[in-house]
Amino acid sequence: MIDIIIIGGGIVGASMAYELAKYQLNVTLLEKETELSFGVSKSNSGIIHTGFQDDYNSLKGRLAVRGNFLYREISRLLDFPFIPTGELVVAFPGEKESIEEIKENGDRLGIPGIEIVDGEWLNKNEPMLSKEIEYALLGPTAAVINPWEVIYAMAENAISNGVKIYCDNEVHSIAKINNFWRVKTYQAEYESRYVINAAGLSADKISFMAGIKCPIIIPYKGEEFILDRHADRLTKRIVFPVPKKHTKGILIIPTVDGNTMIGPTSNEVTDKEDITTTKKHKDEVLKAAQKLAPSINEDLLIASFAGLRPTTREGDFYIKEEQNGFINIVGIKSPGLTAAPAIAEYVVNILAENTTLPKKKKYNPKRKSMPRFRLLNTKERNTLIKKDTDFGEVICRCELVTKGEIKEAIRRGARTLDGIKFRTRSQMGRCHGAFCTSKIMAIMSEELEIPFDKITKRGQGSELIKRNEL
Repeated sequence: MIDIIIIGGGIVGASMAYELAKYQLNVTLLEKETELSFGVSKSNSGIIHTGFQDDYNSLKGRLAVRGNFLYREISRLLDFPFIPTGELVVAFPGEKESIEEIKENGDRLGIPGIEIVDGEWLNKNEPMLSKEIEYALLGPTAAVINPWEVIYAMAENAISNGVKIYCDNEVHSIAKINNFWRVKTYQAEYESRYVINAAGLSADKISFMAGIKCPIIIPYKGEEFILDRHADRLTKRIVFPVPKKHTKGILIIPTVDGNTMIGPTSNEVTDKEDITTTKKHKDEVLKAAQKLAPSINEDLLIASFAGLRPTTREGDFYIKEEQNGFINIVGIKSPGLTAAPAIAEYVVNILAENTTLPKKKKYNPKRKSMPRFRLLNTKERNTLIKKDTDFGEVICRCELVTKGEIKEAIRRGARTLDGIKFRTRSQMGRCHGAFCTSKIMAIMSEELEIPFDKITKRGQGSELIKRNEL
C-alpha cells in the first residue's frame, strides 16, 4: 500500500516529492508527460518573486514570501543555479502612488529591504532603463532560477531518498474504496491512503474525477521572447511596470543563463493545449518592453514560447483537504513557482493533523548537479576531459555543450530531446539545434538502445523521423 500519491510532476509536485522524501513514507509521483516539468512549469519565467505584489491577506502572498526564503537553502543543498537579482516596479509620471501602495503591502508581509528609489539611483544602477521613469520600488530579495533544473534537482533528491516517480502515467480514474484511494492510469493501478492533486492545468479535472468540486481552471496564455545571450543582459534586475488587475505586465527578465527575456502577455484562452505564439503579441511585448528599456532591438530576438497559467476566478491559491485523504492544490498561478516549497510545507502541515510523520533517520539532504562545461575555466575543463574524454567533444556549438553532458543528462533520466535541452541548454542557442540535433539523436540512440524513429522531441507523437514502411 502506498502512503501518498502525488499527481503532477511540475514544480509543485516535485516540491511535494522533495519535502515528503524527508519522512518515513511510501510516496509515488505520477506524471502524464514523458518527462517531469513538461506541463506549466517548462514555460515559467523563472522569477522568484519578493511577494509584495500579492495581497498581504492572501494565501499566495504569505506562501510566496516563505518560498522566497526557502529557495536559498534548497539551492545550496541541491546545487542548482539561484541568482539573486532583485526586482524593480517602475513608476512613470503619475504612478508613484501605486508603488507606494505596493510597498505598504510588502511591509505588511514582512518583506525585508524594500524601498522606493528615485531617477538618480536608477540612472546609476540601471542605466538602460527609460529616462522617463521617475521612481521605482526596489525588492532586493527577488531572484531567478531555471524551473526545470529545480524540478530535476528535487526529483533526483527525492528518488535518492526512496520516492518513486512514474512518467507517461496519465490518471483516468480515481475512486474512494473504504479507507484508501484507487488511482488508475492508462499503464497501471495504484492504491494509496492519501492523494495530493498537484496537476496544474488539469487540477480541476483530477478533482472532478474523484467526485470533488473545486474552483474551475481558466487557462491564461502568456507569450515570451528570448534575446540572444551574446547581447548580454540589458538590466541587472527584473523590471516590472505598475501591475494591472489581472497581470503583472510585460517584464524585462535577466535569466540564469545570461540572456534577457521579455514578456509575458496575459490572455484568457479556452484550449488548455494552446501554446502558439503570434506576431501580434510579439509586437505588443516588444513595444511594452521598449517603453521600459528603449534600446531593446527586435533583431536580438532569437526565440519565442508560450505557457498557460492555471488561473481561477477566485484568484487565490486553493489548497484544501476536501475529503479524508484527498488534498487539492488548485489555481497555482504566479507566484506559484516562488511559493512551491512553501506550498509543500503547508500541505505537510495539513497531513500532520491526521497522521504521524516520522522523519527518516538516513535522509540524504544533498544532490550534486551535472558539470557545465561552458561555465568552467580552462584548468577545470582540462581536468574534466582527462577524467572523461567525452567532455572534450563539443556537440552544441551555440551553448558549448559537450558529449559528456549529453550522456550525463540521459543517465539522469532524459528520454527526449527537450529533456536533454532543459538539462544541458543544447538546442537553446541561435541555431535552435540545426547543428546539434542529429548528433544528440545519435548519442540517444546509442545510450538508450533505440532506433532513430523512436526518438521524440517531447514524447509520443513528436517523433522527428518516420520510418518508411515500403
